[in-house]
Amino acid sequence: MSNINIRPAVSKDAVRIAEVEIFNYRLNFYPVFRNDYFYFAELNVLTKAESNMDHIENMWVYDDGVVKGFICIYGREVRKLFVEPVLQSLGIGSELLKFAIEKFDTDRLWVLEKNIRAISFYERHGFNLTEEKKYEEGTTENLILMKR
Repeated sequence: MSNINIRPAVSKDAVRIAEVEIFNYRLNFYPVFRNDYFYFAELNVLTKAESNMDHIENMWVYDDGVVKGFICIYGREVRKLFVEPVLQSLGIGSELLKFAIEKFDTDRLWVLEKNIRAISFYERHGFNLTEEKKYEEGTTENLILMKR
């Protein structure tokens, strides 16, 4: 794969980005938080697409004809990185992260402490766990800072 498939997100990508994000939230975070109302009522594509419009200028998509993943970058921090669940482990996330490192010198991100799969992914790409933690907003679950 080559980051030739990575481009800035535009407003027409907002719904697809929301789909990718929601599918990942349900798959990866619902088992931890078990909040039916949030994950199956409050969290929906239309609302998420609208809120993503506030961040679209900081998003980049992996698009090889179809948007398969995205990364959101603020300064040198990765705020979000999601790949369509059925397309994970194909190198798309690696390409997005490599792009962020090369183009923006990204060197930090927060990850859910219980998300062992994500932690392992980021470690393979040169990020290391730090001692710095904070609560995920509105929960008792920890986020942990990873730095490169």
